[in-house]
Amino acid sequence: MGKPIFVRLLLLLLGNASCLNVFCQIKNTEIDTIKLKDFRPVSIYKIPQTNIVKAKYPVIDFHSHDYPKTDVEVDVWVKRMDEMNIAKTLILTYSTGARFDSLVEKYGRYKNRFEVWCGFDYTGHEKPGWEKHAVAELERCYKKGATGVGELGDKGLGELYSLPVAGYGLHIDDLAMKPLLEKCAVLKMPVSIHVAEDQWMYEKPDATNDGLMNAATWQVDMTKPGILTHDTLIKTLENAVKNNPKTIFIACHLANTNSDLSMLGRLFDLYPNLYADIAARFGEFAPIPGYTRAFFEKYADKIVYGTDMGFDKKMYQTTFRILETADEHFYDHQLFSYHWALYGLNLNDATLRKIYSINGNKILNHSKQNKL
Repeated sequence: MGKPIFVRLLLLLLGNASCLNVFCQIKNTEIDTIKLKDFRPVSIYKIPQTNIVKAKYPVIDFHSHDYPKTDVEVDVWVKRMDEMNIAKTLILTYSTGARFDSLVEKYGRYKNRFEVWCGFDYTGHEKPGWEKHAVAELERCYKKGATGVGELGDKGLGELYSLPVAGYGLHIDDLAMKPLLEKCAVLKMPVSIHVAEDQWMYEKPDATNDGLMNAATWQVDMTKPGILTHDTLIKTLENAVKNNPKTIFIACHLANTNSDLSMLGRLFDLYPNLYADIAARFGEFAPIPGYTRAFFEKYADKIVYGTDMGFDKKMYQTTFRILETADEHFYDHQLFSYHWALYGLNLNDATLRKIYSINGNKILNHSKQNKL
């Protein structure tokens, strides 16, 4: 007489090491060859999805750059802005001299739709007294049409976002920068500044880094001689803001404190002349919607909208979806290289209005109150 069926089943299970319970699992060898950089999950949740066509309220984009290559592309951008409810875009040029002048001319056909901000001229910054020339060029750019300065940028080795000459070795709180920042206060020119990168870029790009793909792409090499740490760079920003109370500063990308927004919150509490834009960090703050929503609503008077990601229609719509809706667990692999799902913040109308344009208009109106 044969063995009972349950005995035969037990023997079969014991003989198959891949069986984890009474039902055998088919081993999927493909999983061993999938690379994280190729991971493109598609949500299977049957949950509400909001089709955002344009921004709920008029928007000022406080962080964009010279993306169009031709005048025709500028025209296309303006039509896209009309379509998306973008009232105005700030072109952060990094530039001085002839390059800045050419950009003023390029966007001059749409003076009510674009503002063009200049950089600082670091020519000869290795020598004493260079600040006099830099201040004179700042005044010239102002007269030419610059209404603000930016994007300045320091990822640890000094001011690198400047054309045609970078200011490596100079940090925003250096004494040599003081005359320029004071002149910005006199001219009522806000200063848009990028310091550091987000914390993922300082962690090892290994299996423990939950922002691995972006962290690997934008990894900060802390072995370079003289490079400042993330927290030290935030301190340079604080020093500059504190020591120049009449100058308005806009910290780009939420000051790259997205892993710990309390760092920025502390600065907001202390310094009325500090604001921050949310440009190109939607992928960092959308995965934690509850915390981010509370932060944005608490500091609704201090935050401005920004993109820093071109002028594609879907890009704008994704940013609006994150800010305006309560949508859950969705992806945009074209915009963001993380493997995190995104969530809508569902911001209240008062906060949306402030981030979209009220705060921006306050800053821009301040800059228009001055005549040189």
